[in-house]
Amino acid sequence: MTESNASGSGAFGDFIRSQRKLAEMSQRELAKVADLSDAYLSQLERGLHEPSVRVLHGLSEALNVPTERLLRFLGRNEDSDESDEHEVTTESAILLDDALTDVQKQSLLDIYRSFVAANDL
Repeated sequence: MTESNASGSGAFGDFIRSQRKLAEMSQRELAKVADLSDAYLSQLERGLHEPSVRVLHGLSEALNVPTERLLRFLGRNEDSDESDEHEVTTESAILLDDALTDVQKQSLLDIYRSFVAANDL
């Protein structure tokens, strides 16, 4: 993890913690609602991990915060020429598209995932 990624993960963790406290939820409650382990959520809040799109989506729904806002805390809305680990995925492109509503984004993600799952058969 580069220094900028570490600071992004730290800012993300601070934001998640503050939103959890505003929602008056314990780490255990948020982890359950977001379908994460307690330990992993704790590590996210401490800035030790950078979450996947699936984790971002779960936290977004659990905290009622737009996924794009979470991505911005990680610096994923900016162009990056780093390793493939930060390559823009179809899912993240959909989530970052400001021209779409949250409902439209979810619909596109559901369709995209069903196509990918069908191809894996």
